[in-house]
Amino acid sequence: MRKLSCLLVVASLTACGGGGGGPAVPQVGTTACSNDGQKQFVLDSLYDWYLWNDLLPAGINIADYSSPEDLVLRVTTELGPKNAGNEAIDLFSSVGSAEADSQFFGEGKFRGFGFSLRYVDAAQTDMRITRIFAGSPADVGDLGRGQRVLSLDGRIVADIAANEGVNAYFDANDSIDFEIQPLVGATFTVTLSQDIVTIDPIPQWRIIDAGNGRNVGYLELATFISTADPAFDEVFAAFRNATPAVEEIIIDLRYNGGGLVSTADLLGDYLGGFVAENLVFSNTEFNADRAANNSTRFFSRLGNSVNVSQLVIIASRRTASASELVTNGMIPHVDVAIVGDRTFGKPVGQIGLEFCDKILRPTAFKLANADGDGDYFDGLPVDCAASDDLGIAVGDDLDPNMVAALSYLGTGACPVVSIPGNQLKAAPEVPQPETERNQPAHREFLGAY
Repeated sequence: MRKLSCLLVVASLTACGGGGGGPAVPQVGTTACSNDGQKQFVLDSLYDWYLWNDLLPAGINIADYSSPEDLVLRVTTELGPKNAGNEAIDLFSSVGSAEADSQFFGEGKFRGFGFSLRYVDAAQTDMRITRIFAGSPADVGDLGRGQRVLSLDGRIVADIAANEGVNAYFDANDSIDFEIQPLVGATFTVTLSQDIVTIDPIPQWRIIDAGNGRNVGYLELATFISTADPAFDEVFAAFRNATPAVEEIIIDLRYNGGGLVSTADLLGDYLGGFVAENLVFSNTEFNADRAANNSTRFFSRLGNSVNVSQLVIIASRRTASASELVTNGMIPHVDVAIVGDRTFGKPVGQIGLEFCDKILRPTAFKLANADGDGDYFDGLPVDCAASDDLGIAVGDDLDPNMVAALSYLGTGACPVVSIPGNQLKAAPEVPQPETERNQPAHREFLGAY
């Protein structure tokens, strides 16, 4: 797939979001790379592939939109499906850089500062760092979990958020002076410049001696990208070969916004291939015009598939897409509990259609588990509520999510009281304004800058 004077556009073989490693998609036509040509391609593709193409009226005029990015955003949010409050359901269809998309999903890399953020107040003025990517500019600059971002280039966060928006500010500035208030010690200022950040898809894993002759496996998964695939085998081999073998597993997906379905399918095989071999993991359904692409994914037993008896998913309102696919796909087959918070709610996925130097990722399919359950646009419900205390390291023994997860595995019940820590809990997630949607892949699936 190359940019030509008259570009041949084909769908990429990757699908992402609530689904990934998706169906092979046939050639979809040609278009010139003028602005009008790109807009026409996007519109034609939406009529063809969009999951809710039956909601799109005939005769949409490309002249009403300034760019292909503007067209996909407005068409899907204004004309696409709505919830009971008349709010757009499809916040996921987008146009982005084909090179950056490929780099993220194929190599686990993105250009940025190397951190993720959340607000800890409902007014969204108290911005805190949730995680740092190893070796990134933020890591080198001594930024850390729980630190407060007071200002950017001397401007307070609330001022930027009220004007151009924080996302836009990070995108527009390659180098920024960060004023940081640490959890302990004096405020400091550090200048960070964007660089290539390499994602470790599995930041940590370990085997926990849970007593009474039980080993519990813990795995934090940052995102569903192809570089996670070989790492899974190492982790699950250790789980399988432990003495005694691991049969209770905690998967930490609290900051995992999804990614490739192919990677989600693989994780499903390690988790469910032993106990649910040849049973249904997920069903994928396209629009009526593309029903020939519908498919069913069955569990396959791998050499290091584990004999799971109980599975705990640590989740938050940022746990979405492929993370929910794995969780929902396992529910009919093993004892699954969600600890932390309700998930985001994205039971749909996108395909990739390359054109010029861009890629269109329209929401094109929906997913359901073996029981036919797949309508969780409000998220998958939490079983044991626990706070994501930003004053405590992810996965630490005092992490309230770990306390709740181990309590559930040991007793079948949630703990009565969470460990307080430093009480830097995030406020409830709120939908992004439309100007902040249609983000590049690293921001959609990692919430990363």
